[in-house]
Amino acid sequence: MTGKRYYLTTFAAWQPHAHRCSQCHFVVLDAPVHGHAHGAADKIDPARVASALTLVLVTADEDAHIALENDPEVEALPHPLARVPISERAAAALEQFGVVQGDDTFTMSEKLARVHPLLKHRVF
Repeated sequence: MTGKRYYLTTFAAWQPHAHRCSQCHFVVLDAPVHGHAHGAADKIDPARVASALTLVLVTADEDAHIALENDPEVEALPHPLARVPISERAAAALEQFGVVQGDDTFTMSEKLARVHPLLKHRVF
């Protein structure tokens, strides 16, 4: 049986867990804004992408969620129906989407759905 959880992590910290997930949707939070690349100096730096803070919605079995929760580089956000506020770190990272301190995971997912509709919390 699979379940869904939201995690705040870096892209590099999430990648080793990705193979365990049945589905993942994510938003890179501190990626540089790129228009058109004009030359070699304008290309995306892989090291910067690897260290980019990322919000990931993971659909996976319990073993995958336990592995993510036990990873010190991954912050598990509260379950959306628990109505517990997200951490100050998560609220600050998601500020660009209108998330404020005191928002819970459900409210955060509603705000993120404006950018990525699949990040909205759904039961089924």
